[in-house]
Amino acid sequence: MKVIIIGPAWPLRGGLATFDQRLCKAFLEDGHACSIYSFSLQYPGFLFPGTTQYSSDPSPLDIVIHTEINSVNPLNWVVTGNRLKKERPDLIVVRFWLPFMGPALGTILRRIRKNKHTKIIAITDNIRPHEKRPGDQIFTKYFLKSCDAFVTMSDAVMDDLRNFEKNKPARRVIHPLYDNFGEIITKDAARTLLREKKQLQIGATEKIILFFGFIRKYKGLDILLRAMAEPAMKGSGVRLLIAGEFYEDRQSYLELIKELEIGDQLILQTDFIPDGEVQYYVCAADAIVQPYRHATQSGVTPLAYHFEKPMIVSNVGSFAEHVLHEKTGLVTDAEPGCLSKAILRFYELGEEFFIPHLREEKKKYSWKNLVNTLLGLTHDIQK
Repeated sequence: MKVIIIGPAWPLRGGLATFDQRLCKAFLEDGHACSIYSFSLQYPGFLFPGTTQYSSDPSPLDIVIHTEINSVNPLNWVVTGNRLKKERPDLIVVRFWLPFMGPALGTILRRIRKNKHTKIIAITDNIRPHEKRPGDQIFTKYFLKSCDAFVTMSDAVMDDLRNFEKNKPARRVIHPLYDNFGEIITKDAARTLLREKKQLQIGATEKIILFFGFIRKYKGLDILLRAMAEPAMKGSGVRLLIAGEFYEDRQSYLELIKELEIGDQLILQTDFIPDGEVQYYVCAADAIVQPYRHATQSGVTPLAYHFEKPMIVSNVGSFAEHVLHEKTGLVTDAEPGCLSKAILRFYELGEEFFIPHLREEKKKYSWKNLVNTLLGLTHDIQK
């Protein structure tokens, strides 16, 4: 088949771009012609809270990326849609993660549909956004009506989808492994690299838990900081490595750290983590903590599975679906006292307790499964 993915890709950075490039590779490995249509302008400045939208990593090999879509230029939407209509791909796989993208993507897809040939499947990361804005519902409806079928990666998103779109085909699939960040390296090697390359003071035998990814309110880092201030945690010797860029006010977190007097329990690396360094941070940790207030699914979970790292997660969204309690990790309430008890319980059990379960469960997280799901959905679409 001729497949085109519409979504972020290099030189844009972040989990969506990484996912799209890995999915393109999976289609190519399966024998299909596949390329990506990405954004020349993804977010206007007022919508992007980070330092830069662009990656410092080299371009991915053997993947064709067209940097075409301007998210705020309606003329561009029409031109891009007409170009793709003429290309007549058999399948469009389009990412939807934010209502703001609804007008641009919905207009492009409506132009493509006029060729009466291309089937359009949306991978819907979110239906309801984490941060609400005016127009969310209208933009989401506009986008969904332009698609033929849907894939979600959690039951929560499927439920949200069915509140908007009750009849079109939809399937749920597990978010595949992020297996493109390198192989597992030993904890000692990872900590040595972080000391040498990043000047992070991490001892070879220290107890290290990791918070990884963009720092946003819904991800609950403040809850985790308060958990670190619990009396039992203060004397435990556990240190928290925070690796990720602030996507909201940094100062409020620094003030909280000072108020709680936990600075000596933390290791801060609050810049964007390039793809080539991800394995250092994950492999250096004993466990990954995701203290989210609310969630649909998280790309950190398949990352943890790839590197065989136990997870300590809050019982929200799809976490309990993907993290098997006292097997691949621990599930607890998003509350400081509960979180601190779960962290201490992890160290009681020991990291090695979780490894056999992680190795067995990660077998389900294949890119081939996602490709097969998308191709299978094409047979359910009536044109």
